[in-house]
Amino acid sequence: MNMLFKRRLPAPQDVMKMYPLSPSLIRQKQQNDVEIHDILSGKDKRFLLIVGPCSADREDAVLDYISRLRSVQEKVKDKIVIVPRIYTNKPRTTGAGYKGMLHQSDPHRAPDMFRGLISIRRIHIRCLEETGFSGADEMLYPENHRYLADVLSYVAVGARSVENQQHRLTASGLDVPVGFKNPTSGDLSVMLNAITAAQSSHDFSYGGWEVQSGGNSLAHAILRGSVNKFGRNIPNYHYEDLTALCELYRKANLLNPAAIIDANHSNSGKHFEEQPRIVKEILHSMRHSADVAKLVKGVMIESYIENGCQKIEDGVYGKSITDPCLGWEKTERLIYDVAELV
Repeated sequence: MNMLFKRRLPAPQDVMKMYPLSPSLIRQKQQNDVEIHDILSGKDKRFLLIVGPCSADREDAVLDYISRLRSVQEKVKDKIVIVPRIYTNKPRTTGAGYKGMLHQSDPHRAPDMFRGLISIRRIHIRCLEETGFSGADEMLYPENHRYLADVLSYVAVGARSVENQQHRLTASGLDVPVGFKNPTSGDLSVMLNAITAAQSSHDFSYGGWEVQSGGNSLAHAILRGSVNKFGRNIPNYHYEDLTALCELYRKANLLNPAAIIDANHSNSGKHFEEQPRIVKEILHSMRHSADVAKLVKGVMIESYIENGCQKIEDGVYGKSITDPCLGWEKTERLIYDVAELV
């Protein structure tokens, strides 16, 4: 085996004891959960915005960004529920170099996963404590979800993980909504198979235990576009794509039909400034079809304080070091526009 066992990491319950949630934070998180659950189940007609940096790279800038979201949320609360993206596992696409806050709590320092585990839990708790938001994170590594299981209100499974059985089975045992992105190939049947698996009960191995899951009735679709064999981005947010997904959902007979549309990635062709236009087109499609309006529960936006992205060594505060993001001024304007249009 070509690996060095450096040190044993603390168990999830030990990290939770080190950084526990107070009773008031537990109540706030439960309140957030109810709002999100009600939107995805159709009880609440408000629109869901899952918005934030591509990758949570530094605690101060991310919390600054989220505090700005809080002031905007208060102004649009009758129309929109915001869930901040706090993606603590998000690496560069190739996996080379920076691998996310879990691995490098400081992008300028060497990987240290013990420090990273503390950092990712602390940033989620501080978000809840200081802003009242409980965040969304990507379940890149199912085993690591246990360190954040009590603080997250939304979980995403990425395009390269959606076919992985451990992700599907783990999602079936979570008590928060899990969104499955379509794979990079664009095959929607893969995504729907993952949702079907996640909504079902399973017996499987997890964290050294034999466990039985109860099924996650709020597992749902995230459309993020695809890439063909020539590397060309193919969007799937257009009206025809959304009506086709409605039909696929009808045939699949899944619980709580719901879709979130990712306005970036292959849907924007990696052109992050296209996100406002794409979001508005989605809202336009919803006005022209009752079925689309019923299925689409919200959008996902990659956004940070500064426009674009940078190299780690550039050190610009609030600018992404992974995928380019929409800057704060344009994000704020977009949120207000969405509130007027939904």
